[in-house]
Amino acid sequence: MLIAGIVLLAVRPSGRLPAQTVDALARRFAAMTAVTGYEQAMTDSLLTLLPGSARDRAGNVTLTLGSGAPTRVVFCPLDEVGYVVGNITDDGYVMLRRVGTVPLPNPIYDQQLEGQQVTLFGRRGPIPGVVGVRSTHLTRGRPAATESPFTVDNAIVDVGASSRDEVLRLGIAMLTPVALTKRPHVYGTRLLAAPAAGRRAACAALAAVVLSKPRVRGTVLVAFVVQTRYQRDDLATLSNLHGPIDIVRESTMPLVASLSVKFEDTTVETVDLADADVLMKNLVRWFGAVR
Repeated sequence: MLIAGIVLLAVRPSGRLPAQTVDALARRFAAMTAVTGYEQAMTDSLLTLLPGSARDRAGNVTLTLGSGAPTRVVFCPLDEVGYVVGNITDDGYVMLRRVGTVPLPNPIYDQQLEGQQVTLFGRRGPIPGVVGVRSTHLTRGRPAATESPFTVDNAIVDVGASSRDEVLRLGIAMLTPVALTKRPHVYGTRLLAAPAAGRRAACAALAAVVLSKPRVRGTVLVAFVVQTRYQRDDLATLSNLHGPIDIVRESTMPLVASLSVKFEDTTVETVDLADADVLMKNLVRWFGAVR
């Protein structure tokens, strides 16, 4: 039967002690960068982490648990809105273009780049850079209403080079992926702040469940999905690549591992890791449930 719907788990904070594995995995995943379309470094890490996993033709990391009917699917999205090198100037500066969701998650999304440290993932490894800001001296006294908001077209990245050739020698070329430098921060009572923290913590919970070798009824396809920011039909892609996915009743519908967040799509997106504990318990129950 073709895929017909998605169940989004509603999670609430748990009063029980945290699973340290989930916390460690969430911090580890939040420190990774997976610009949509350029997720291979993160998927390589998942292939090493999860025994029996494989990369399918679409680039997703998948593994199959259990056997027999029914066949169900659980997945989490890995990728994030990011940038690629759009131009390299003669004097060694890098210009950017955005890749991912259109329209933007919020209208001033690109302003988070201004004056910030970024990482360029070139052929010779990651290269640090910084996005320039407008001179406060040259713009002083201008009416604020005449200043247009910062956009990706204003993003000029300095990588310490003084010519195009120097940039190229660093391993940076056109379409090299670029993202804000990740600094995951845990504060309060297990609150994790980082870009795409909610997605990464949900994927950490799913990975932790898989590593715990849960009891499985029927067959469960576990997928860590790439290129979701291109607004494709991820469930149809999984079904086409891995065979029909049965839907028997609500308990066997395809499942998206997700968590609620605060400050969504910002550099300080925050997720409560206690919610990841609850998500883990719900996943374990779902893996073993067939009605």
